[in-house]
Amino acid sequence: MEEKNIYSYNREETSKDLSVALIKNVYVWMATALYLTGFTALLIAGSETMLRFIFGTRAVFFGLLLAELGIVFYMGAALKKMSFRTAVLLFALYSIINGATLSCIFLVYTASSIASTFFVTAGTFGIMAFIGHTTRKDLSSLSQFFLMALIGIILATIVNIFWANDTLSWIITYAGIFIFVGLTAYDAQKIKALLTRTSVQTEGELQKIALMGSLELYLDFVNLFLYLLRLLGRKR
Repeated sequence: MEEKNIYSYNREETSKDLSVALIKNVYVWMATALYLTGFTALLIAGSETMLRFIFGTRAVFFGLLLAELGIVFYMGAALKKMSFRTAVLLFALYSIINGATLSCIFLVYTASSIASTFFVTAGTFGIMAFIGHTTRKDLSSLSQFFLMALIGIILATIVNIFWANDTLSWIITYAGIFIFVGLTAYDAQKIKALLTRTSVQTEGELQKIALMGSLELYLDFVNLFLYLLRLLGRKR
């Protein structure tokens, strides 16, 4: 009986250690993806040939956007079937393609304002992720609100492409900041909850869940950065 209790205790400790390690990996993978995105954006922004190739032809630019959407949807739909290595490679590919499409911000905003906005984003993201990770309040009740609000600003953004109303543009900007600040806390809590349920998941499944969690937080960070850049960035 005593040996069984010791075995159960060691198993629980091992599961706890695995959860902690995977939660750390979520943020390491996210930071690595952000590095790949930033490096790619800087590299392309410094090449007139690459800028002309990507932004000079609509087919190339929209093709890259469709590729990004395709990767995200494919990872979400086929995650259970694909290997962890494949999922990592797809995440890295997505980060690089996203860096290529985001390189245009260096043509619109000054490098100093991009850098300062990045640090503001990192600070805001860090605070909200910490709150989501540590709070005892269940944030899942807010998920439907954030989803509907996100759909709302997407539709409003599409409308404003044709309407070009400055007031609506600023409303979208502030709403976007609010939504992704909230989503950061919610996603951080959700990922922690998923990775602590080690009794119902294999280690391989948990690794893929952690990778998808890092992708979600990466998207929260990038979108928060872009909305803050619209607010704080200085145009050339």
